[in-house]
Amino acid sequence: MATAAKKPALTAVKEFTFAWEAKDKGGKIVRGEMHATTETVVNSMLRRQGLLPVKVRKQRIKGGGKVTDKDITLFTRQLATMMKAGVPLLQSFDIVGKGHSNPAVGKLLLSVKTDVETGSSLAAAFRKYPLYFDKLFCNLVAAGEQAGILEQLLDRLATYKEKTQAIKAKIKGALFYPVAIMVVAFLVTAVIMIFVVPAFKEVFKSFGGDLPGPTLVVIAISDYFVANWYVIFGAVGGAIYTFFYTWKRSKAMQIFMDRLALKLPVFGDVILKGTVARWTRTCSTMFAAGVPLVEALDSVGGASGNYVYESATRQIQAEVSSGTSLTVAMQNANVFPNMTIQMVSIGEESGQLDSMLSKVADFYEQEVDDAVASLSSLMEPIIMVFLGGLIGGLVVAMYLPIFKLGAVVG
Repeated sequence: MATAAKKPALTAVKEFTFAWEAKDKGGKIVRGEMHATTETVVNSMLRRQGLLPVKVRKQRIKGGGKVTDKDITLFTRQLATMMKAGVPLLQSFDIVGKGHSNPAVGKLLLSVKTDVETGSSLAAAFRKYPLYFDKLFCNLVAAGEQAGILEQLLDRLATYKEKTQAIKAKIKGALFYPVAIMVVAFLVTAVIMIFVVPAFKEVFKSFGGDLPGPTLVVIAISDYFVANWYVIFGAVGGAIYTFFYTWKRSKAMQIFMDRLALKLPVFGDVILKGTVARWTRTCSTMFAAGVPLVEALDSVGGASGNYVYESATRQIQAEVSSGTSLTVAMQNANVFPNMTIQMVSIGEESGQLDSMLSKVADFYEQEVDDAVASLSSLMEPIIMVFLGGLIGGLVVAMYLPIFKLGAVVG
């Protein structure tokens, strides 16, 4: 009985980056880079473009860091600026890719450029790299290509990314400051307990007599630190690693932390305003680009950066798609401040929803700026008192026996 032949397994074709030199029809030397499997493929593609290959060489792979959101924001602004200046799209990719300090960005842009050269639309080329270009980015580029206003939408997209990046940086900065102080306080306390206090303990042995209560407490804590320092540092390091590992990989943990972040004292209000600012800024940008509201809400929830608002956006999208107004849907979600809902209502009634959403985003971005500035000025004296009380208390506790000895001698 005949058996069907087993199909060979498909293997991924490895591509390389080739730098090439060629002569055009006028004999002028032109240069560039191309993504291909072999030199033969590069030569063939150049001839199809009417170029006579002179030199083709494989580029050595350069090391480089990962592509960050800041890199994508900078690339978007540069691409928008060059296209507004009339520079052709492919040439713009060449200029930005070769001029970037991060080799990983250059490699990414070369891959996108190669896709565009082979006939793919710019939006389709970006969609192949969802790790760097999210749904919102690709949707706006697609809308710009279809309407013939790509440079305008790239400019709007660059502005949007710059504003959202700034608001994220401010919130992270506000949260980083107290965390950094707590880390420094822990390390300083550990050094004092492990190295300084034992030296004082040896001195106190020669004094004789009873030591003051605060000194005995500090020495007892120091003895525990010295005997179990590896357990303490291991437990703290393990707890931090486990927390971040779980946070990155557990959806339940992310949901819990997003909900907790909005309820934090003092900082929760800043995070809430930043989230609403990103939500309204994204919605405004998508709506102004001509993307239908229901379709725009697909990207808005994820861009908010918080599960509570992502879940609320799905609910809003379902209600809007069934004929409910955006204002009523946002009221039903019960996560937006009254001012936001009122501005959206005015925008819907006046037909200027994108403008009103943009004004709401501006307002909350300014609120975050003011809140972060107030927090910084308020936290500095609190942190100084905390560190002064902690370190000063340890120093006083260790010097009490010396003061007592001086009084006896006197």
